[in-house]
Amino acid sequence: MTTTVAAPRIPQAGPPLPPIAIATVALFLASLVLPAILAGGDTYPSPYSDQATVVEYFRGNTGPVLLTALLQFAASLPLAIFAATASVRLNRLGVRAPGGTIGLVGGVLASGSMALSALLTWTLTRPEILDHVELIRLLHDLAFITGGPGFLVPSGLLIAGIAVPGLITRLLPRWLAWAGLIIAGLAMIATLTVAFPDLSILLPIVRFPSLAWLVFAAILLPTRRRTTDSRERP
Repeated sequence: MTTTVAAPRIPQAGPPLPPIAIATVALFLASLVLPAILAGGDTYPSPYSDQATVVEYFRGNTGPVLLTALLQFAASLPLAIFAATASVRLNRLGVRAPGGTIGLVGGVLASGSMALSALLTWTLTRPEILDHVELIRLLHDLAFITGGPGFLVPSGLLIAGIAVPGLITRLLPRWLAWAGLIIAGLAMIATLTVAFPDLSILLPIVRFPSLAWLVFAAILLPTRRRTTDSRERP
């Protein structure tokens, strides 16, 4: 009678974080720059612009709007992968606090909001929609609220979920961890933009540093825990 011994399970490291973070940021930035170039310098309008400006932009720039939707939808996918991989990475590094799970939830919510915003933007390229001014305004507002605070606030949870354990366990440089906490705090304050439109200035102020922070965290978060020799020297 022979017995088989199961081979020890080797923990999976997952895909490397830097390419995922860079892909997310590159696709999102491309969704801002390339459509503006194709539109001859016209930029995606604010929902607080006057109705004529909004309607004219979407009716006259179907191609750039479609490209915006495509690139932002594409950017939402690596963002979800980043959140899942970072959560597993923190767990493998010995983090047992809820931070990694909070970051995962925040990343999934942010990815979902970005994808939803992109899909709503896609509807603004449909000829049957562009015939109705009221639908243009409604869909534009929905795309803004999901891609603005709907994306940014859970992104703060993603950043905080990495920065807090990164600070406590010294997995991240202190300057990066504290910068993440500040960005996450501002992202939480951005919740108020839903009720106070004047605070919408926070959205671009927080969005771009948050994207840069994800890239730095992806590069500097170690793949294995540093060990120190705790033995006393004579």
